[in-house]
Amino acid sequence: MTVLSGHYAGYAPVSSILVANRGEIARRVFTTCRAEGIDTVAVFSDADANSPHVREADAAVRLPGNSSSETYLRGELVIAAAVQAGADAIHPGYGFLSENADFAQQVQNAGLTWIGPPVKAIDMMGSKVESKKMMADAGVPVLTQLDPASVTENELPVLIKASAGGGGRGMRIVRSLDSLQSELEAAEREALSAFGDGTVFVERYIETGRHIEVQVMADRFGTVWTVGERECSIQRRHQKVVEEAPSPLVERVDGMRERLFEAARLATEAIGYEGAGTVEFLADEKGNFFFLEMNTRLQVEHPVTECTTGLDLVALQIRVASGERLPAEQPVTRGHSIEVRLYAEDPAQDWQPQSGAVHRFEIPGSQFEVLDKAGIRVDSGVETGSVVGTHYDPMLAKVISFAPTRDQAANLLAKALQRATIHGLKTNRDLLVNILRHPAFLAGDTDTAFFATHGLDVLSLPIAQGRAAQLSALAAALADAANNRKHARVNAGLPGGWRNLRSQPQRKTYNDITVEYSIGRNGLTSSLDGVELVDHTPSQVTLDDNGIRRTFEVHSYGSDVFVDSALGPVRLVRAPRFTDPTDEVAAGSLLAPMPGSVIRIAAAQGDTVTAGQPILWLEAMKMEHTVTAPTDGVLTELNVQQGQQVEVGQVLAVVTEESVGEEQS
Repeated sequence: MTVLSGHYAGYAPVSSILVANRGEIARRVFTTCRAEGIDTVAVFSDADANSPHVREADAAVRLPGNSSSETYLRGELVIAAAVQAGADAIHPGYGFLSENADFAQQVQNAGLTWIGPPVKAIDMMGSKVESKKMMADAGVPVLTQLDPASVTENELPVLIKASAGGGGRGMRIVRSLDSLQSELEAAEREALSAFGDGTVFVERYIETGRHIEVQVMADRFGTVWTVGERECSIQRRHQKVVEEAPSPLVERVDGMRERLFEAARLATEAIGYEGAGTVEFLADEKGNFFFLEMNTRLQVEHPVTECTTGLDLVALQIRVASGERLPAEQPVTRGHSIEVRLYAEDPAQDWQPQSGAVHRFEIPGSQFEVLDKAGIRVDSGVETGSVVGTHYDPMLAKVISFAPTRDQAANLLAKALQRATIHGLKTNRDLLVNILRHPAFLAGDTDTAFFATHGLDVLSLPIAQGRAAQLSALAAALADAANNRKHARVNAGLPGGWRNLRSQPQRKTYNDITVEYSIGRNGLTSSLDGVELVDHTPSQVTLDDNGIRRTFEVHSYGSDVFVDSALGPVRLVRAPRFTDPTDEVAAGSLLAPMPGSVIRIAAAQGDTVTAGQPILWLEAMKMEHTVTAPTDGVLTELNVQQGQQVEVGQVLAVVTEESVGEEQS
């Protein structure tokens, strides 16, 4: 950890910090506070009452309500909580009010230390529209803003972007002039919901760019550090999925790093910046780059910079805000670090966010610590037993690797994810492992079109397929049999599936895999050739597969069965022996793909609709999701109304196909 160079007039150390945030963000800041001997205060919504960040704080104050607009976005409530708990400083984390200039000013008006940049700097960078004009004047290359009313076919595709925030919210790619207005309106609604400001702007969309950003750290005495660059090009819906330092592109383009750092320094100095910030650029393969925005806060992906510099950026934020001076010499970088964002979402189903219980969550590694040798760091807001709701972003954790080389960092991270125990919600874990092992990623070819180029359908395939999945299903069946024998009232000591005389094999179906097996005097006989049973209990099965011994950990939660082994994680659903008629739904039913709120309805019962026509919109995790007609027909049922909360799988509406005879009549 770099030590700052001393105390000066105006130095005001803090003793208690309230973190105006939740989950992983709050836990990250608390980790540094504990190391610095600083007391911590949490705030929490009703939905977060049992969150780990609440228990870990020295004190916690409730913000009544569930949604962010009722709680974490209510600056006056957050400040009142700080005063009530005796905190003398507020750290905003990232997201929510972290880039809200009015909130920063109110914190200072309340006599509290603001652990962030000057209010003026936040205000100048708060509007992406105005900030680009300012950066152009400072000599930083920028993309030209377009007037939506005068966009032409030749300028397509264009990108609509929220002026007041980030994280992919309020963003839309538009490829047709016919859809420009409707997408503008949708982006404005999404931006207003996420940031409290519906202002959006339009610029040219670069299909295959590189997202490169520079971490800066500045003090009030004019010292500016450019603490290495990060590449965050692999994104879904304009939200970063994989981040790394240093950038593979910058590493191979001569002179690019120096030009990037100079542009970032110009941007930082132009607004009199203090504290931690990030200057983001969009680059092409030749090393040309354009200013996107400056994030006047800590970034989600800051751990990769910490690991490659040895810095604790949160500690530096606190000390700079207290009035300490940065050393003139900035730290050097070392090694390579990669971060992935583990989300509760289903990439194969259009990135549908998931909600529900986290039955088990175990990823071996250091918690929130700056790594100084090859290893894994885990920054998480959930733990075993947590519940992921619909009110906030569904990120479960950031998993970070550090190693001397990029290849080693990628291999370490892929292995850690593959062997992690994650039971409950569907996640993007398989996708992340497939990315990290993809030849294009390992070659450093990681532009923003990565998913389109290499196929999301391929990248989101399960890690364990074919025989690996079949072995896992067999292990699940044998564990189930062992569990049945354990609770049997007669002959409980016999192995599960035991038959003294040859008879019909046991048969169990999971997903699309049917397992047949029996256990007799000669051991295991199964539908998989060359497999011998070594041992089996209700939670662990060891099999010998043609001379290779493998152990499978098996855990069941209702009909869901999770099997973990070195072959990769397998999630199975045990098929019921008999189908419950109440579980069947009518053909043409539109089911809620996730829990959420109905925010708009575009059709009425009795309307004739066409396949793909929007019927209604759901909002979940601060993103809009369109529910469309599955076929041409008549909307014979509409079971919801605007503002209604719905659960996953709920029948929202039914579209009934018209028969040929009906059409002719």
